[in-house]
Amino acid sequence: MSFNDAELEVVRLAAEREGMASAAWAGRQVMAVAQHTLVPVSRDAGDVLRELVQARVHLRETVAALRALTAAGLPVFGLPETAATVVEETLKAVARVDEATVAVMRERRSRS
Repeated sequence: MSFNDAELEVVRLAAEREGMASAAWAGRQVMAVAQHTLVPVSRDAGDVLRELVQARVHLRETVAALRALTAAGLPVFGLPETAATVVEETLKAVARVDEATVAVMRERRSRS
């Protein structure tokens, strides 16, 4: 494999983040792609996937906080709904984000 200076710097930084030598890191990535355990995505698709994953994490944290409020019997954000209703609506939002994440990942995989 060969890289231009900019590409080599990207590889070096990625390897450094994982505490690996650049060649070892690149080799691991190449093998993962070859074995279809890592599907490369464009920067835009990667950004979308990262956003979906971050949204999932945020929604799950919100669910945990709402469940804590429900257990304590506290009102949620001054809404007339009960905390349990808000938790259920949040869980539905989590499910929709999960479905969207899986759909994007399947679409990317089918193109590979």
